[in-house]
Amino acid sequence: MKINFGMWKTALWTLVKMDSKAEWDQLDVISKWLIATRSAVTIVTIYTGIIAGLLAWRDGYFSFFPWLIVTLGLFIAHGTNNLLNDYTDFSRGVDVDYYFRTQYGVHPLVQKFWTKKQQMRWFYVSGVLAFLSGVYALVYTNFSPVVIGLFAFGALLLLFYTWPIKYLGVGELSIFLIWGPVLVAGIYTVLAKGWTDNSWYVALAGVPFGLSVVSINIGKHIDKMDADKRKGVGTLPVRIGEKAARVVNIASLVLIYLVIIYLVFVPRYFTPVMLIVFLAVKRLVFAAGVLSKPRPEQPPEGYTFWPTWFAAFCFHHNRLFGGLFILGLIIDALLRIYASGFWPLR
Repeated sequence: MKINFGMWKTALWTLVKMDSKAEWDQLDVISKWLIATRSAVTIVTIYTGIIAGLLAWRDGYFSFFPWLIVTLGLFIAHGTNNLLNDYTDFSRGVDVDYYFRTQYGVHPLVQKFWTKKQQMRWFYVSGVLAFLSGVYALVYTNFSPVVIGLFAFGALLLLFYTWPIKYLGVGELSIFLIWGPVLVAGIYTVLAKGWTDNSWYVALAGVPFGLSVVSINIGKHIDKMDADKRKGVGTLPVRIGEKAARVVNIASLVLIYLVIIYLVFVPRYFTPVMLIVFLAVKRLVFAAGVLSKPRPEQPPEGYTFWPTWFAAFCFHHNRLFGGLFILGLIIDALLRIYASGFWPLR
């Protein structure tokens, strides 16, 4: 079995589709894990880790090895959750009958690429690796109560997202909290070895990226709303209706930029360089325009991301916004470190 670095890159960037079990069997272990855990989506956890690391660096708390262990551990934990999600939905009869999840990427259980027993074996191995990362974080911070609380909260949301959280219409809220303020503040707190005077600002600084991630999630749930209704999955769009969910998603996208403006001009936690994210506004406007209209019955000619529609445009915005957000934070950190008198906190 040959290591396929090209497939690693592909799996981290796009949701891979594959119909041949023979082709699947030829893949190396890492490629299978990246595809099965939908790493093109879970890569947002790495983005979150980078954001937290940059904030810790500018405040003098950054240490590379602890950051790497915790960020990779959380990336693996996200993948572990996706393995459990697929296992649970498949076992409950949700991911069958050409359900939405089976159309946009490889589903090893539905496609019989491996058995439920094998899926759980992958889940346990991934879960142990993620758990060891958490243990390391606790030891590194001398079992900080704040770190324990944040990690416990995050673990509960991850474990119970598939059921019952997603079925109660609050799954979207949990996605926002995890990939926004909770993870950003959590990683920062690990690196700082406890809560600091800036920690509340750090949590607020995680809000824009959390909103950009949840916009994808809301978009996906609107895309598969009819199928979720038939399966009894009570996502937010199912609970409040398609039109209201589209309005909520537009509001989430707009709020991203309002929070950044607030952090630049009110407490001045960010320097004005963070306004670089406004280079992504064109994609925001385009995504909002798509969200302002109902989902088409059929994909437009040449559109290759079906059945995703709203999710695809929100994902397109997230990629550019996330990159600009991180670029802005790098420059912002350099300014805070080497030009500390510029744009002081209020």
